[in-house]
Amino acid sequence: MHASPDARTGLTVPGSYFERIDELRYKPTPHAGGAWDPDEQHFSPLGGLVAHVLEEHAAASGQGLVVSRISYDILGRLALDECEIEVETIRPGRTIALVEAVVRIGGRPVVRARAWLLAEWDTGAVAGGADPRLTPPDALTPWRMSELWPGGYIASIDVRPVAPPTPGRATTWISTPLDLVAGVQAGPLASYLALVDTANGIAVRQSPTAWMFPNVDLTVHLHRRPTGPWTGLDTTVTWGPSGQGLTSTVLHDVNGPVGRAEQLLTVRPLPGAQANSPA
Repeated sequence: MHASPDARTGLTVPGSYFERIDELRYKPTPHAGGAWDPDEQHFSPLGGLVAHVLEEHAAASGQGLVVSRISYDILGRLALDECEIEVETIRPGRTIALVEAVVRIGGRPVVRARAWLLAEWDTGAVAGGADPRLTPPDALTPWRMSELWPGGYIASIDVRPVAPPTPGRATTWISTPLDLVAGVQAGPLASYLALVDTANGIAVRQSPTAWMFPNVDLTVHLHRRPTGPWTGLDTTVTWGPSGQGLTSTVLHDVNGPVGRAEQLLTVRPLPGAQANSPA
């Protein structure tokens, strides 16, 4: 486990995004601090935590099913406070199942996630249709994303663009030295998904000091299981003319594409900021 000083307090904080309190409850560390507000959680590590809990639930069923789609709805403010996560199976099955997780903070639901679990079969002989591989991260130069965004989460990640990001377009590798949950070996999928929500911040169309564009959801479809420690994001951001936007990402690991992610955005000028027209 790694440890580092908190920039706000100077105190040493755990080298993880969360600490487990009991079977249902988790406490975020300052490393999970959000980009829009450091007193809120960035959704990216919370999304990974939800995937971790869902995978634990799936493993307990003994069916051997794997998460193949996960869709998160963000219902409200994600305070940097204790989380409670409850999981239930909505549609049981031996080859296909649907499970749901609800995250509560202060007793209020803040995230609702559903995941389709599918059985694995040997389809290697007919596999195909994926995008080309990205340039490997080891060959790339790190980018200090913390110069664009504040928050403990952004400060914790290693970001390596394949090319310099432009408004609405970026292809980037992301990794982190931190554990998802202190003292717990999270699986490759949860660790991978804990970085996917970063996509909405790597190809900004306008300055986040002038415009708000948080995502209200995240949906990930996978055609194979990703491996770590790098999450590759080939991202395009589109803003419409009436306050909606979409962040679309082809997801990669170092072996090639693994699936796609979509994030629906609510776009609005920050009060009192000088807002320009979108690029």
